[in-house]
Amino acid sequence: MIFKHVNALFFLLSLLTICFSGCKNNAKQDDLIVDDAMFETEESVANDGHNSSNSLDFFGTYKGIIPCADCEGIEIVVELGTGNSYSKKSTYLGKENQNVIESSGTFTWNEAGNTITLTGEAIPNQYFVGENILFHLDVEGNRITGDLAEKYQLIKQ
Repeated sequence: MIFKHVNALFFLLSLLTICFSGCKNNAKQDDLIVDDAMFETEESVANDGHNSSNSLDFFGTYKGIIPCADCEGIEIVVELGTGNSYSKKSTYLGKENQNVIESSGTFTWNEAGNTITLTGEAIPNQYFVGENILFHLDVEGNRITGDLAEKYQLIKQ
């Protein structure tokens, strides 16, 4: 009879040991998280094919007031739609005649996929596309720098 109790106790201890061993191993596996991004080199990240045109949700309406030489500012609203379509509304603030100048058409992406050009618009007609923001570029297609740089941003609404 004692032998049966010893066998049952041994069996129970063996079972508990297996359970706790299994739980311990599973915990170690759960702690091991492999993130493929941490193995990428700086070069592979730069050349991975992702850019504004294929990685960002750029569709939508962007609004901002850019500086104006002879008025209080130009309120610009640009809506980017499907099929590379756009509509643009410009209002010269502080002028007697504050008519809204409207235009529409299509836009094209540059080779890098980060800048759009509004076709049919007078220069400057380029915008660098960021996440929820368009940066109005100068007549040569360069980002505007200096004290007024933040004034050349259209924020997604």
